[in-house]
Amino acid sequence: MTPKAIILTADEVRRALTRIAHEIIERNKGAENLALIGVHTRGIPLARRLAEKLSSLEGVDVPTGMLDITLYRDDLSEVAQQPIIRQTQVPFDLRDRRVILVDDVLYTGRTVRAALDALIDLGRPAGIQLAVLVDRGHRELPIRADYVGKNLPTASTEVVKVKLQETDDVDSVELWDVEALR
Repeated sequence: MTPKAIILTADEVRRALTRIAHEIIERNKGAENLALIGVHTRGIPLARRLAEKLSSLEGVDVPTGMLDITLYRDDLSEVAQQPIIRQTQVPFDLRDRRVILVDDVLYTGRTVRAALDALIDLGRPAGIQLAVLVDRGHRELPIRADYVGKNLPTASTEVVKVKLQETDDVDSVELWDVEALR
C-alpha cells in the first residue's frame, strides 16, 4: 500500500519545526518561562525537538513533559473496552509558565479539549498555547492552533499519517484514503 500523497518530507518537517520555534520565540518575546508538553504519542517527540530548537536559539532550558489524555476522552467507551493508559509526566511546576501544548495533527479538536482538561488538572499555567505539525480542518469544537507547520485541507475520507524518526524510523507526513487503510 502506498499513500495518496507525501505532504511533508523529512527536510520539510525539520523546516516546519524550525519556523514554529521562531514563531514561539517571537510571540512570547523569548523562551523564558516556557514549557512544552507533548500529547501521546507523536506530540512528545515533536515537543522535545521544539524544546531543543528553542534552547539552542535562546540559550535557556525549556522543559518538556508528556501528557496522556486517554481518561479525558469524550469517546472513551467507543475507543476500547480496556483502553491503554500511558504515562503522564510533567516534572515541573506549571504555575507562572506559558505552556505550549504540542500534537501532531489537529482535526476535530476533541483531542485538544481532552488535553486541556488533563493539563488543568495538573495545575494552573500562566497561559496555554497550541502547536501542531498539521492542521487538517474539520473542527467540531471551537479550537484553533497558535502555531501550525502545515495547513492541509482534507476530505473526511482521508487520513493524515505523521511519521517521526523516534516512533516510525522516518520523518514524513502522508495523506491516505481511508479505504486504502482497511
